Amino acid sequence: MTEVAVKSPRNAVFARRRIVNKVALTLSLAAMAFGLFWLIWILYTTVSLGFGGLTTHTFAEMTPSPNAEVGGLANAIVGSVIMVALATFIGTPIGVLAGIYLAEYGGKGWLASVTRFINDILLSAPSIVIGLFVYAIYVSHAKSFSGFAGVLALALLVVPVVVRTTENMLKLIPNTLREAAFALGTPRWKVIMSITLKSARAGVVTGILLAVARIAGETAPLLFTALSNQFWSLDLGQPMANLPVTIFKFAMSPFQNWQDLAWAGVLIITVGVLGLNILARTFFSPKNP
Repeated sequence: MTEVAVKSPRNAVFARRRIVNKVALTLSLAAMAFGLFWLIWILYTTVSLGFGGLTTHTFAEMTPSPNAEVGGLANAIVGSVIMVALATFIGTPIGVLAGIYLAEYGGKGWLASVTRFINDILLSAPSIVIGLFVYAIYVSHAKSFSGFAGVLALALLVVPVVVRTTENMLKLIPNTLREAAFALGTPRWKVIMSITLKSARAGVVTGILLAVARIAGETAPLLFTALSNQFWSLDLGQPMANLPVTIFKFAMSPFQNWQDLAWAGVLIITVGVLGLNILARTFFSPKNP
């Protein structure tokens, strides 16, 4: 009787845990299905409508006027590539070096705490605030929108993402690796460059790509900085065409040719970001030396 009395409450506990586990699993699968449903719908809409606007003129012609029958996105594509590349080139070294300091040198010191606090503010700040900031400190004084102002705004969006990712990835590296290298007399800077940073390479590159994916489709900061340009221009000192602002302008227009080009631009950005992620996971995965 005693053994039966002991087993009965235990079985009841196990049964309750199985029920809770099934409920949690069901809710998790439902949440995943809900998210996948909207993701697939968005991708289907982007692909189906985007292919309709893709022609040979899309990559060869400049943005058309409202009544023009032929036009493309060549100047907007080139402008976006230039600004995103320069912003990544400026923001990535700053973000990686700041992340290295926070993970390897700063610890729990006051400077590291202040840096993390400021970085968290930048990370959560709306992009339009960054655009207004650059407008106030640069565009309003220069009396002109410019591609350089757009690069500066996008670089400010790159930095906090790279800082957070780099710090987190470096903290995941076991301290035993560092201690083994120190025991052999390896300088700290060489330990960071040859061991910790190399071990966290895949995660750091992923963070950089996340930053690129974020700035590739940002419209709000470019509205206050680079604005747009209907003509071909590589001068960073002048307003520069870019895909996000062009998509915004064309999608809100009543002209069908502009709307088709807007969806084509959305598809180009989506495919471009996807291609970058595939290349990074292929060439920078931990399995590759």
